[in-house]
Amino acid sequence: MCTHAARTDIRSIDLRSVTALDTVGAWLLERLARGGATRAALTGADGPYGDLLEEVRGLNRSGSAERRSDNPLLQRLDQLGRGSRRLASDSAAFLHMLGAVSTALLGILRRPPSFRLTSTVYQLGRVGWQAVPIMVLITFLIGAIIAQQGIFHFRRFGAESYVVDMVGILVLREIGVLIVAIMVAGRSGSAYTAEIGAMRMREEIDALSTMGLDPVAVLILPRVLALVVALPILAFLGSLAALYGGGLIAWLYGGMSPAIFIARLHDAVSVTHFEVGIIKAPFMALVIGLVAAVEGLSVKGSAESLGQQTTASVVKSIFLVIVLDGLFAVFFASIGL
Repeated sequence: MCTHAARTDIRSIDLRSVTALDTVGAWLLERLARGGATRAALTGADGPYGDLLEEVRGLNRSGSAERRSDNPLLQRLDQLGRGSRRLASDSAAFLHMLGAVSTALLGILRRPPSFRLTSTVYQLGRVGWQAVPIMVLITFLIGAIIAQQGIFHFRRFGAESYVVDMVGILVLREIGVLIVAIMVAGRSGSAYTAEIGAMRMREEIDALSTMGLDPVAVLILPRVLALVVALPILAFLGSLAALYGGGLIAWLYGGMSPAIFIARLHDAVSVTHFEVGIIKAPFMALVIGLVAAVEGLSVKGSAESLGQQTTASVVKSIFLVIVLDGLFAVFFASIGL
C-alpha cells in the first residue's frame, strides 16, 4: 500500500547525486519513466550515465502488435505451403546426398586404394554383428505372435494348417525385412545422425574439408556401405528366427509337429518369396543411411538441435522405409511376383 502511494507521488527523479549506475538500474529508471499515469521524469543525468539512459530509452519502443484473428482457411493454406516447402527442401537434400555418395563411390572405383576398408569393417561390425541378438529376439517374438494369433482364429474354421502359409509368406515377403529395417533405423540410423551431428558441432567436418579430405568419402560412405551389406544379412537371420518362432508356437500351442510344419512350409513358400523380401533390404539400408547423413549434417551448434535432428532422422527413416515397402509391393504385384 505504501509502495503504491510512493509510486503515485513520483513525478521527477534527480540523478545528479548518482555515483554508480548499471544496466539493471538504468532499466528500472526507464520503467519508471514509461510508467503511464505514474510517469516520472529523469533529470540531471550527465556523462556516461546519460549515454546509458539514452541507450536504454531506445529499447522495446515498438508497441505490441494486436493479435488479429486469421482466417482458418488461410492458416491451413499457410501450413500447407510451409509443409510443401519443407518437403521440397528435404527431397533436395536427400538427392544431393545421394549424388555426393555416388560421386564418392565412383572416386573409390577409380582409385581403389582410397577405400577405407578398416572403417567400413568396423561399421559393419557395429550395425551388423552387434545387432544380431536384438534382431533375432524381436523377429522371433513377432513370428511367434503371428503364429499364435493365426492358430487362435483359424482354429474356429478347422484350418490351423494355413497358419504355416500365413507365417511363411508374411515373414519372407514383408514382415521380416520391414521389422529389421525399422529396428536398424532406430538403432543404427539414430546413432549415425548423433555421431555426424556431434562432429558437425565440434567443427570436425570443417576440419576434414580444410585438410583436403572429402567428408562424404571419409565419414558417410563407409557407414552407408556397412548398412547396405548388413541389412540383407540381418533380414535373412531375422526371417529364420521368425519362422522358428512360428514353428515353435505351432508345435506347443497348435499341436503341429515340426516335421509337419517344415513340410507344409516347403509346399507353401518358394524361393521367389525369399527373393522378394531380400531385394528390398539394400534399398531400405540406402534410404536409412542417406537420411541419417542428411540429418546429421543439418545439426546446428546446440544440443537441442542434435536431439531434434536425431528424432527427425528416425521418424523420416521409418516413414520412408514403409513407403518404399509399399512401392515394392505394388511393383512386384504388377509383374506377378
